[in-house]
Amino acid sequence: MSNERMNTPDDPRLHRLAQLTRLLDQAFRIPGTRWYFGFEAILGLIPGLGDISGALFGGYGLLLAHRMGAPAWLLGRMLLNLGVDAMVGAIPLAGDVFDLVFKAHVRNQQLLRDWLDSPHKTARASKALLLGGCAALLLMFAGSLWLAVACIGWLLRHTAG
Repeated sequence: MSNERMNTPDDPRLHRLAQLTRLLDQAFRIPGTRWYFGFEAILGLIPGLGDISGALFGGYGLLLAHRMGAPAWLLGRMLLNLGVDAMVGAIPLAGDVFDLVFKAHVRNQQLLRDWLDSPHKTARASKALLLGGCAALLLMFAGSLWLAVACIGWLLRHTAG
């Protein structure tokens, strides 16, 4: 099969990515709502496991995009989505709620499909979002670090007594 034919919407690799995305982010529906969640959210109830497994499985989408010839800005934006998901997902309880709203795998699958459908149209918006997202990710990391240090300090002050 030629490489051009493989980079089409009927590419079997895209079908596998869609199946994985569904399992991770959309396998189950909360009854009476339009909210979906997947195995990543379930694993996320075990501290660290869901975030790590989600990032590892998300690596398949990155690898697939790279093999399909996706440009660096698209790979960066996909990586940013996974980073935000892992970083915010690591916050107890808030991260679990965040997993219901922010579907990194769904976003990455859609980014790849949009790029395959119209590579030039998605480039400009994605580059700006990538830069803004990197800045936001750095701020979240700094905030998370500050929060962790503040919590540890509070615990030390209140348990040493």
